[in-house]
Amino acid sequence: MSAIIRKTLVNVETTLIEGGRAAARPLKLIAAAAVVKNPWAGRGFVEDLKPDIHAVAPDLGELLTGLILDEAGSGADVEAYGKAAVVGLDGEVEHASALIHTLHFGNPYRQAVGAKSYLSFTNTRGPANCPIMIPLMDKNDEGRRSHYLTIQFAIPDAPAADEIVVALGASIGGRPHHRIGDRYQDLKDLGHDAANPAAV
Repeated sequence: MSAIIRKTLVNVETTLIEGGRAAARPLKLIAAAAVVKNPWAGRGFVEDLKPDIHAVAPDLGELLTGLILDEAGSGADVEAYGKAAVVGLDGEVEHASALIHTLHFGNPYRQAVGAKSYLSFTNTRGPANCPIMIPLMDKNDEGRRSHYLTIQFAIPDAPAADEIVVALGASIGGRPHHRIGDRYQDLKDLGHDAANPAAV
């Protein structure tokens, strides 16, 4: 069974002024979401999720990647990225996790934007119109704090109890007036190295 998609949504936010000061470079945040039928809905406890992961996740990864790139212009323009899934109230959080925590979903996006970092994520359960949060980080540098961002949006009629909202997020640019430095300065100040940041 391939993905049964009820609707898609692209949400774009452009920040021109932050903190009362014009951004030297506006921040553009893009979210692409698909509202899909939960493939495990109504089947009781399903022990082996893999067959439906393989049937559904690749379609979603390709679809949402295309929607992001249509808005961003190119994969090279995407600087930070992330993913999210929200399962409706009749589903398990494991169902949300299953569709996004697989390379069959994430790799089309990762390859399209030329990324090295893992995709930051949220996986939650909620009703229609609940907040959908996509955390972002730099696609190649996990310590670049200027690109620690979160996209938040909601879909008034989704997820229904037997649906899952699956989403990808992207940024073009970082926070307009970022001034907290990167984690590497903290490591230097503390005398720690990147391989063991807590020095344990």
